[in-house]
Amino acid sequence: MLHHLMIGTWTPPGRIYTVAFDDEALTLTLLKKTEIPEDEPISWMTFDHAKKNIYGAAMKKWSSFAVRSPTDIVHEASHPMGGDPLASSSETNTRAIFVLAAKKPPYNVYGNPFYKHAGFGNVFSVNKTGKLDRNVQNFEIDPHSGIHGSVFDPTETYLYSADMGANKIWTHKKDPETGELTLVDSVEAPGPGDHPRWVAIHPSGHYLYALMEAGNRLAVYVIDEKRHVPVFTRLIYPLIPPGLPPRNKYRSDVVFPTQSGKYLFATARSNHNDVHGYISAFRLGPEGNIEKQLFINPTSTSGGHSNAVSPCDWSDEWLALCDDQDGFVEMYRFKNELLARVARVDIPEKGFGMNVIWYD
Repeated sequence: MLHHLMIGTWTPPGRIYTVAFDDEALTLTLLKKTEIPEDEPISWMTFDHAKKNIYGAAMKKWSSFAVRSPTDIVHEASHPMGGDPLASSSETNTRAIFVLAAKKPPYNVYGNPFYKHAGFGNVFSVNKTGKLDRNVQNFEIDPHSGIHGSVFDPTETYLYSADMGANKIWTHKKDPETGELTLVDSVEAPGPGDHPRWVAIHPSGHYLYALMEAGNRLAVYVIDEKRHVPVFTRLIYPLIPPGLPPRNKYRSDVVFPTQSGKYLFATARSNHNDVHGYISAFRLGPEGNIEKQLFINPTSTSGGHSNAVSPCDWSDEWLALCDDQDGFVEMYRFKNELLARVARVDIPEKGFGMNVIWYD
C-alpha cells in the first residue's frame, strides 16, 4: 500500500514536497516538489476536514492550497496576519507559526502569530470549496503571547492553546454558529520558565497533555467537567534522559496521541547539531491517563527546527519524523511497544522539512 505525505519548509524558497511511503517494501520516495510563492515557506501545515485543502503558516501570511491529487497542489489564496498592524510588517520578526483547521462546521481556520506583536489569534472563514476567504476575527490574548500550538476538544467546543511567551495555557470557547472564540480562562504553566509550546488532547476529552519547550517535560492535565478548563494533575514526565547537560541545550517540540488513543508520542530537539534529539512514547489508559512512559529514544540528529513526529491517522503502527538540520523524513514502525526506524528519504534542501501531513 502506498501512502502519500506532504511536507513544507522553514525558510524560502516556498515548496510543498510530496513523498510516498510503501508499507510493504518499506521505502520512502520523493515524488514531487510543488513550487509555491517563494517568500511563503510553510513552517506548519494542516489539511481541512476532507483533505481537499492545505492551510499553511507561511512567514507573514496564511496560505491556502487546493489538493486535487497527491502531486497536483494549487496555490489559491494568501492572507496577511491580523491583529496587531505591526505583525504583518516586513520590518518586524513576527511570523505565522501554527495553523489549525476545524473538523466540524463552520470550517474556520485558526492561526497563531509568533515572536513579537503576537498578542492576537487570527480566525478565517473559508468558501464552499475550502479556500481561505476572510479574516473574521482577531481575538486578543496577551501582549507577551507567543502561542505555538492549539487543539480542540473532541466536540470542538473548546480550544486549548500553549503560550510560550506568556507561559500559560488558554481556554477559549467556540461559537457553534460563527466559529468565533471567546475567552474562558488561562492557567499558568507548572514552572516559571517552562514555556508551553504544544498541547494534545485524548480522544475521550478527559486529559490534556502540555509539552514544555524550555522545561523539556510533559505536564498532564485533567479537563474540569463543569468549566472545561485544564487542571494540573502535578504529574510531569521528562522528555530528555536524566543527567544530561543544562536544559538550555534542548528544546522540546511536539506531542501527539496515536489514532487509537492508546499511546502518546512527544519529541525534543537539541540546540546543537552534534547532539541528538529524543522521541518519547507513553502508554495511555482508556480515559487518557498516562500509565507508563515506555522509552526516551535518541533521534538521528538534533532535529533542527523540527524533529516533529506525525502519527498516521488510521493506525498506531506508522509514525513519520521530519528533520531540517540535514533535511530528511524518516518512517518508524511502532509494534509491541517498540519503535523501529524502517525507512528514510534525504531531501537536503534549504529549510526542509517541517511537519508531515498524511494524505492517504
